[in-house]
Amino acid sequence: MTTPTVVTTRLVATSDAPELAAVLAANREFLAPYEPFRPEEFYTAEGQRTYLEDVLRTTAAGLTFPHVIVDGGRIVGRITLSGITRGPFQSASVGYWVAESANGRGVASAALARILRIAFDELGLHRVEAGTMVHNAASQRVLRRNGFRQYGLAPRYLKIDGEWRDHILFQRLADDE
Repeated sequence: MTTPTVVTTRLVATSDAPELAAVLAANREFLAPYEPFRPEEFYTAEGQRTYLEDVLRTTAAGLTFPHVIVDGGRIVGRITLSGITRGPFQSASVGYWVAESANGRGVASAALARILRIAFDELGLHRVEAGTMVHNAASQRVLRRNGFRQYGLAPRYLKIDGEWRDHILFQRLADDE
C-alpha cells in the first residue's frame, strides 16, 4: 500500500523553470484542448524562465499570485490568481491546470481550496471568479466542490486551442458557506 501524498502549493520561483518545462512538454497533448496556443519556446526551460520572470514582476506589483501545485514533492501543475483588483472590487480570477497523472485524484480541488484560503484570509479578497469551457465538466466539479456558484455564460470568451470558446462563469465570495 502506498502512502497518500499531501497536495500543497507554493509561490513559483524562476528555479522551477526546468521542472515546469518538463511537466508542460510531457502533458502538451493532454492540456492542448484547454489551453491557448503556445509558441514552442514556452515548453523549454528558458521559455519557462522568461515566463516566470514576467509573472513574478506582476506578482511584485500585486496583480497576480502564481503558485505551483506540488504532489509528493513534485510539481504537477500551476494555479494562479490573476487580475487582482483592489478598491471596492477586491476580486481576482483563478486559473489552474494539472498534469494528466494528477488528473481525477482531487489534486486540483485541494490546490484550489488552498489558494482560496490565501485569497480570502491572506490577501483579503472578497471574490474569486473562474471560467470553464462549456464541456469541461471535470473543472466545473472542482469549482463546485470548492463552493463556486455558476453565474453566467460568456460567448466566445477565450481563444483556446485555436478557437474562440464559450465559457461558463463561476464565482466564490469570501462569505459564501
